[in-house]
Amino acid sequence: MTRITTIDPASAGPAAKTLLDAVQKKLGATPNMMRVMATNPSVLSAYLGFAGALSGGLLGAKLHEQIALAVAQANGCDYCLAAHSLLGKGAGLSAADMAAARAGTPPDPRTAGLVLLARRLVETRGRATAADIAAARAASISDAEILEVIAAVALNVFTNYLNLTADTEIDFPPAAKLAQAA
Repeated sequence: MTRITTIDPASAGPAAKTLLDAVQKKLGATPNMMRVMATNPSVLSAYLGFAGALSGGLLGAKLHEQIALAVAQANGCDYCLAAHSLLGKGAGLSAADMAAARAGTPPDPRTAGLVLLARRLVETRGRATAADIAAARAASISDAEILEVIAAVALNVFTNYLNLTADTEIDFPPAAKLAQAA
């Protein structure tokens, strides 16, 4: 059971109801994570604004989902792994693409550079080194894209921490387990 109140859209206050109705309209569902955020409509509004702004960024949906999967894997967030596995599939990622993002091993050098930078940001709590930035640039990642990776990591760390703290009930198909290295 979720440790933080989950708001039922049918009985939500006016501010939360407006936001949850917009989520329902856009997604065709109201995920439990959004219902938890709606306990404080300012939090849900901030999340929706940040996520909406990033959706129009340079990296595109596939790369954002790969970053989200890498961050969720690093933080051990089963809710976000489940959600982003479904969203990743919807963005056109294969099961192999998603597993590679989670493991930090995408075969494409540019995608690998983006995912590895995201993982380093999580591992170092945002203290990327000059070598980390040089590796990203060597993978043809621009400074503008580096900034978008930082923003995507921040957004995903927020949702990971929220779901881990709240113990949000997973309302997506569970993510596949990663194969253990031999």
